[in-house]
Amino acid sequence: MTMVTTPPTPPTPPPPALPVRDRTRIPAGALSPMLVRLAAERATGVLIRERGALYLADGQVVHAESPDTPGLDLLLGAHGVLDAEGWHEAFAQAGERGRVGRYLVDRGRLTTGALELCHLGALYDAAYFVLEPSSAPARFRYGAAHWLGPVHPVSVAAVERETLRRRALLHRIWPDPAADEAPLARTSRPAGPSVPPRQAAVLHLVDGRRTASDISRALGRPAFHTLVDVHRLAAAGLLTPDVPPPPVLPPAHPAPPPLPEQPGGLGAPGGLGGPGGLGGPGGPGDPGDPGGTVPAAPDAPPAPPPSAPREWSPAHAGEPPRDPAEADPHITLLRRLRAALEAL
Repeated sequence: MTMVTTPPTPPTPPPPALPVRDRTRIPAGALSPMLVRLAAERATGVLIRERGALYLADGQVVHAESPDTPGLDLLLGAHGVLDAEGWHEAFAQAGERGRVGRYLVDRGRLTTGALELCHLGALYDAAYFVLEPSSAPARFRYGAAHWLGPVHPVSVAAVERETLRRRALLHRIWPDPAADEAPLARTSRPAGPSVPPRQAAVLHLVDGRRTASDISRALGRPAFHTLVDVHRLAAAGLLTPDVPPPPVLPPAHPAPPPLPEQPGGLGAPGGLGGPGGLGGPGGPGDPGDPGGTVPAAPDAPPAPPPSAPREWSPAHAGEPPRDPAEADPHITLLRRLRAALEAL
């Protein structure tokens, strides 16, 4: 008999992994996963979040806006670089074409270096607030462009890295974030001569109503720079956030309304404590009434119930009250037997 040897069957290779698009691979710790995905797509448009917007061109950030920061026009005008007339002229001539920045440079209103420096400062300043944690949904509009035009694009990684650095700086100076948004109020501690002029200008505008963003607009400074001064003044004990107290919530189980006063109630005539009532003048338990009955103490044993009175009839008129036991026939029989035994 011939034995046939079959070669071993090779192991079945595992199935190939499902394809995963690169844009879904989001690094851990990203401030905005949606922003990282858009950067990987090299998308162009505007990402709108709760506290502002980021404009993208080919996946890079070209501009940022936030209502918490002063705009580029205000920053340029506050430092005397560009007046309001020159800004309005540039916006009217090149705003629709999205070339305001290039128009200012071509007309000699700004140098390229000055425009890039101011633009980067405004971009990082607004991006800090746009990338704040938020529970509101974000949305992206493809194809939208900013009227300023491209000046100096910045990568998404650089914007997130700078935002995290600024957060760590504020936390290191003064860890309480309440001063970032609440109205600011001065404390009773006087400001000494050691307060730098830059911080003194911020402290001068603290009036219990303005926030850090309001002060930054009044001074024409970037909002983050104002936050740094606010945190340092708070750490020195010169100002404090004016946070309103939490509202007083009603109880979960409100007390029932009081019962309306009824005739004969507490203090009423005939009621407890009232005239003619228990404990009242002329009533039972009145100390001034000799015939009054003082109520028993709460711990005293209850008195035995009185026997039922005999029903009155004219035949019993004038008779003394009889013992209730006399009405029992068994007791009467026993008494007769006892009397007969005693007679023997």
